[in-house]
Amino acid sequence: MEEEARPAGGGGIVRAAGGALARLVALAVLAAAAPALAAAPALLGEFGPWAAWSLDEPGGKLCYMYAEPERETGKYTSRGDTYMQITHRNAAKSRNVVSVTAGYTHKPESEVELVVDGSKKFMLFTDADTAWARDAETDAAVVGAMRAGTRLVVRGTSSRGTLTTDTYSLNGVTSAHNAIGKACGVR
Repeated sequence: MEEEARPAGGGGIVRAAGGALARLVALAVLAAAAPALAAAPALLGEFGPWAAWSLDEPGGKLCYMYAEPERETGKYTSRGDTYMQITHRNAAKSRNVVSVTAGYTHKPESEVELVVDGSKKFMLFTDADTAWARDAETDAAVVGAMRAGTRLVVRGTSSRGTLTTDTYSLNGVTSAHNAIGKACGVR
């Protein structure tokens, strides 16, 4: 099997509230948010490849930003949607929750490696197709490194043992993060 390297939408996701991935991420956020939401997600802005959104839910606002990788590499024949997200959720009093959706189910008990600018390394735990930071301190450290960085590389392993490497541009991260912080009243 040949190695596949595909450029991701590079902003295509943020172009449209009507885009397929934008709808998918909005639906995932809505499903996690609660059964009774007061409003649909509102686009706060597009910042390079990053889009910022907010929505009202019982107990406060939910605000999130996400982007697709610029490049996805691995020896796979097919893969689902891949994106990274940072979320503030007032009702849960959660801030800067970092998650990476891989487009495949991760190898059980595996970790995902995030590296910012080749030097700042973080390990995330996996659950099904998503990787998460283990605690709020790691979330905050990842977000701080992303705000100061220019490139993020994510490495993971599928349940079939396929290694993948996804590269994200961090252009626009600070502006998108500021937008979700303002919308959710997070400093």
